[in-house]
Amino acid sequence: MKVPYINLGLQHANLMNELLAATGKILGSGQFILGDEVSKFENRFSQLCQTRYALGVANGTDALILSLKALGISIGDEVITAPNSFLASASAIALTGATPVFADVRSDFNLDPEKVEKAITKKTKAVIAVHLTGRPAPMDELLSLSQKHKLALIEDCAQAVGAEYKGKRTGGFGITGCFSLHPLKNLAAAGDGGVITTNDESIYKYLLKARNHGLKNRDECEFWGYNSRLDSLQAALLNVKLDYLDKWTGRRREIARFYHDKLQSLHIALPGEKPHEKAVYHTYIIQCDERDALKEHLAAKGIETKIHYPVPIHLQEAAKYLGYRKGDFPVTEKQTETILSLPVYPELTKEEVGYVADSIIEFYNKK
Repeated sequence: MKVPYINLGLQHANLMNELLAATGKILGSGQFILGDEVSKFENRFSQLCQTRYALGVANGTDALILSLKALGISIGDEVITAPNSFLASASAIALTGATPVFADVRSDFNLDPEKVEKAITKKTKAVIAVHLTGRPAPMDELLSLSQKHKLALIEDCAQAVGAEYKGKRTGGFGITGCFSLHPLKNLAAAGDGGVITTNDESIYKYLLKARNHGLKNRDECEFWGYNSRLDSLQAALLNVKLDYLDKWTGRRREIARFYHDKLQSLHIALPGEKPHEKAVYHTYIIQCDERDALKEHLAAKGIETKIHYPVPIHLQEAAKYLGYRKGDFPVTEKQTETILSLPVYPELTKEEVGYVADSIIEFYNKK
């Protein structure tokens, strides 16, 4: 049996008639940039995240950059984030002229608030909390910490559409929530796309202009802005997919429960969630000392797996100027040696999920 890590075409095949109808409507309208379909998506997304506002942008990285710009963060400022995330969490900070500062994570892959507090200096202006793997970060602690030190809290929700912490959706805790709609995400465009959520009216009004060259109207520009708008075609496709998001999230959680039940007796660490958390399992990451051997075993069985991420941000070539060294973030660095992402997308069949679990059990039985 072949089990790919992801099968993007399969999701679209199941929705093809609806997606083509939505695409045809946009092509016939001639309205390709912003417009009614984008407004409809933004309204639906704000309802999903339980926020006052949602604003479509070109991609998740722009969502982070624009959020930082809205806060006036620039050269000489520091912003704290996690070193184990996708590199955009840090690159967005650097692209504003500010300095990325890292704090280590806990076993759940999310920021450790105690390590965050130790990283705060007089130059610190904000914290970017990443809800990695689709499991919400410890928002109570991070909010309390941010308020104590008068810091802005931004949520990187790229992997966490629909995740909940104490009954509240991600994207509604910080001054902004930054979402990616990349094809690999839980809610995926057929290309790039992003969303910013906020409850702050002044931030929202700034972002409306900042994503569109700083234009007040068609002919008047208030400040130099960005060209970062969500395309109408992507919004139309996303409006179709929003109808299925709850179902897809339920299936991801169902697969995660199956893996947990089948694999809990093995000598591996499994992802989980606390009673007040609802994870959406963008990734299902196990941790084991025999990671490389297990990965090879699964590949030989036709099962594709991934590592998210093999090189932490602070050890990337681009981050050399920050002066970090190996050993600075021991939890993150240990995780890079043990983490392995299993297939967890909604279109997986019961047989495929069972085959993945049985193949892992077979590996440990042989040992």
